[in-house]
Amino acid sequence: MSCTQSETAQNQLTTTSVVTLAASGLEQMLDPEHKLFCFTLRQGASGLVREGISHRYTMMTLLGLDRFEKAGQTSPVPISPILDRLIADTGWIDCVGDLGLLLWTCAILAPERLAAVADKTRVRDALARYQDAREGRTMELAWFLTGLCYSAATELPGLSDLREEANKTFRSLAANQGCQGIFRHLGHRKSMAAILRGRIGSFADQVYPIYALAKFSALTGSREALERASACAESICQRQGPSGEWWWHYDAGTGRVVETYPAYSVHQDGMAPMALFALADVSGRDFTVPIQRGLAWIQGNNELGRGLVDPSRKLIWRNLQLSAQEQFIRRLFPSRQIGVTPARKLEVNRECRPYELGWALYALAGREHLWTCARSGW
Repeated sequence: MSCTQSETAQNQLTTTSVVTLAASGLEQMLDPEHKLFCFTLRQGASGLVREGISHRYTMMTLLGLDRFEKAGQTSPVPISPILDRLIADTGWIDCVGDLGLLLWTCAILAPERLAAVADKTRVRDALARYQDAREGRTMELAWFLTGLCYSAATELPGLSDLREEANKTFRSLAANQGCQGIFRHLGHRKSMAAILRGRIGSFADQVYPIYALAKFSALTGSREALERASACAESICQRQGPSGEWWWHYDAGTGRVVETYPAYSVHQDGMAPMALFALADVSGRDFTVPIQRGLAWIQGNNELGRGLVDPSRKLIWRNLQLSAQEQFIRRLFPSRQIGVTPARKLEVNRECRPYELGWALYALAGREHLWTCARSGW
């Protein structure tokens, strides 16, 4: 596959436009009363409606806005007051995943406050204290491992022992990976949830471990972590849809895709790129082609032939989902979950959550100059 100058320019334009739109769209998602980002923004009969607040989405969004500013741009909202609000009262933390996200955010945005936050939130006994850690929830363990890695990497006083917590978390996370490189949703526990759902991992259960393992490998030099991250990346790239879709659910036992839709925009422009770029940074491998294909999907190279980027509303719509009728049929016939679905059975979910724009910024801001065509290795 050769790359023309016009193709390269189009790729650069696509990345730049996504970054610009994501930053400008976040201003309308900040709750003016709570000074935190909302849970979601929906298209209602009379316009866009903001619903709820989310500490989790706020942290993800701050990470994206910080990356945007470090790329030489100006955040549409002040970052520091929002972070102050998150740190001032940490009573909202009720799982090891959210604790990991706070460590991750503090380590990057305010490392001088990190030791105090770690003490305040009792990081050292978190694996035993929180239920999601005891259950071995993959996504949450990956967030915690990432937070520990960023914290330990600061090499600030009082944080050196977090390497040991990172080693423990790495071992728990590694235990959830199947022989095809795919991660389970839950650990091997004798619970009804683990039996019914444990081996089926979502796309989030794949990309966040790739990112966390890449950071752990960078911190410790672990070859095993790098190999595990690479195995998972190879599996999801080999299973990427024909138009660049990153599918929804995978069987950790067989490696098969077991559920395709909804196909989420955040997987295309945020989560997959951030994970694959992180792995590329430590492995030297080039994931440009699958990332480009994912971005092309939200720009209109998809089943509906319609872009999910909406410049007029400064949003990227959440996903392509099955119509209500098709959802009912697939509940009756689960075997129909696999494969690309005809356009007549799909619809655009006109909803956008702040983390979707935040992760797009975190993944793509400052990387426009790297956007070149490459040969596909998949």
